[in-house]
Amino acid sequence: MTLPLFQQTPLQEAFAALRRDLIHEDGPRISTMRNYRFAIVQYEPSDEFKLRGEVQRLTSEIMANGWMVLSLNLQKLLIERVRAQGDDWVRRVIEMETRMAAIEPERGLNYLKSKLTPLIEGPDGIAADCSRLICEYADKHPDSIDRTLALIGRAGALYPFFRSSALLRHLDGRTRNVPVVLLYPGERRGATGLSFMGMLNPDNDYRPRIYP
Repeated sequence: MTLPLFQQTPLQEAFAALRRDLIHEDGPRISTMRNYRFAIVQYEPSDEFKLRGEVQRLTSEIMANGWMVLSLNLQKLLIERVRAQGDDWVRRVIEMETRMAAIEPERGLNYLKSKLTPLIEGPDGIAADCSRLICEYADKHPDSIDRTLALIGRAGALYPFFRSSALLRHLDGRTRNVPVVLLYPGERRGATGLSFMGMLNPDNDYRPRIYP
């Protein structure tokens, strides 16, 4: 038995498998469930820059094969939601967080959670922004849905204000059946468990396929 000259990393294995399933001759095969085109690529948070390199390679390769790629940046969407509250709101939140953190860092963080979490969680939170962008894109390219990939990245920006598992639950049925892949910084725990950023308790409420 001949071993490969260079062993693939788990991240490379994940993207190789994802690439094969996306360009399957019978259509995208990222999920075993009909009309449920969601998947997760799990990676170590410390591999963020390596992940971006793999994303660039995947994007270039599948676009060369006639695919369209829609990249959604959760950090950007979070900042847009904060800015939408207005400069006065942002200033007041910063000032209060600073005062409370000076008393005790955890109090400052808990205050910040109380202000940001309502902006981004739930079906009308950041999931609604992702749904809107995906549906707008699909409506402009209705004949290319089977060859369109929505990549949702920069999930680490939502820590510790949001659980990524909730994002996919709220997106279900709101993506025009466009294949959606969430790039998930965290740790695999068991067959279906994922710990966001390797810090939160494992969430086993995942229906999508997890790569690798």
